[in-house]
Amino acid sequence: MDAEIDLSTADRDVLIAIIERQQAIIESLEKRIAQLEGRDKLGGTRRMPGLKPKAEQQPAQPKKPRKPRPHGFARTRMTPTQRVEHVVEQCPDCGTQLSGGWTQRTREVIDLPRIPGQVTEHAYIARTCPQCQRCCTPTAQLENMVMGKQRLGVNLISLIAALREEARLPFRTIQWYLDTVHGLRLSLGAIVDATQRVARKAQAELTGILERIRGSPVVHADETGWREDGHNGYVWTFSTPTERYFLRRGRGKAVVDEVLGDQFAGVLVSDFYAAYHHYDGPKQRCWAHLLRDIHDLRALYPDDDRLAQWADAIHQLYRQATAFTHPSEQQRPEQQRPEQQRPEQQRPEQQRPEQQRPEQQRPEQQRPEQQRPEQQRPEQQRPEQQRPPPNWPWNSACWPSAVPTRMTHRPPNQAVPTHGEPHQGTLPLCG
Repeated sequence: MDAEIDLSTADRDVLIAIIERQQAIIESLEKRIAQLEGRDKLGGTRRMPGLKPKAEQQPAQPKKPRKPRPHGFARTRMTPTQRVEHVVEQCPDCGTQLSGGWTQRTREVIDLPRIPGQVTEHAYIARTCPQCQRCCTPTAQLENMVMGKQRLGVNLISLIAALREEARLPFRTIQWYLDTVHGLRLSLGAIVDATQRVARKAQAELTGILERIRGSPVVHADETGWREDGHNGYVWTFSTPTERYFLRRGRGKAVVDEVLGDQFAGVLVSDFYAAYHHYDGPKQRCWAHLLRDIHDLRALYPDDDRLAQWADAIHQLYRQATAFTHPSEQQRPEQQRPEQQRPEQQRPEQQRPEQQRPEQQRPEQQRPEQQRPEQQRPEQQRPEQQRPPPNWPWNSACWPSAVPTRMTHRPPNQAVPTHGEPHQGTLPLCG
């Protein structure tokens, strides 16, 4: 609209209105630029994974003096595989032969011996039976030494696969290493074929890992940039506490469907990347990403009270979740600790102190008198047949240790039977 106005002939009021509108646009653009610059400083821009932003030059700070440690953290020595003793055979002054001695000091030397490759020729000797003239040749029994009919042993193939997949070394570097360190000269084709054999052999186990991940109640997923053979790409990982599954693909949501399949219904733990949004099952977002984004929001809007309250509530929930599964048993909530770590009232009855247990769970001497066995109760609380007869001549303390007996009651003025008089039962004996 302003382009249609001839500024050279416009009056003063029109020019002032145009200037005001332009100033308003400039102010809004400046605010937007400030927001974008602040987000960039907080790491909010999306870059190729693995590409770190250039670090800002910080002014040199004077080094602080190191605090003395309460105890030393010296390097611990390894267990020696051999011991070499260095002694002086003769006195350097008079030439007298020396013997005995003591260890004055020791020195540790760690080294690797140069182990050349071992080439074993297996010769199969044919023999003829002198009776039936049959030619007997032994069969090859090298299942634990070599894969199939190839010449590379299991240990060598395992080393090649580890250098290729774990150390991520090129084939030519692996070829150089085997030649330089072990004296084995292998062609590039033999090294490539060894890795392909391992891949084919592990295909069944790889399928089993994938099936176990799909059957897991919780799966953690993530992806990162992975350049291979000069081409950019992404490597994905789907993990459980016991399984890890890796594959290299693009960055589309089809990778999630390819790995998890249609039958997976567990919890998917991931960051906020859009490729995970279409999963219909329960999701758990990565706490590190969530808390970092909340921190960025609070930095961008420091005066928003509702945002601050919401952020505090999320942090409180996070603290409760980490305490619930804390590695230290003492840091977990009481109901999640082992029984012996819980307060007495939270433990099972058999784990509580005797005074905290129900009466029937306490030792007999700790129970109320009516809950004890009859022979443990006071005499007046026992059944009549368990009480000592009146005017019993021996000490009543001997009674509980005696075999229970039924005595023939006599009147109080009647004498106790002697050894020659008949009685029923067994009398208690006291020393």
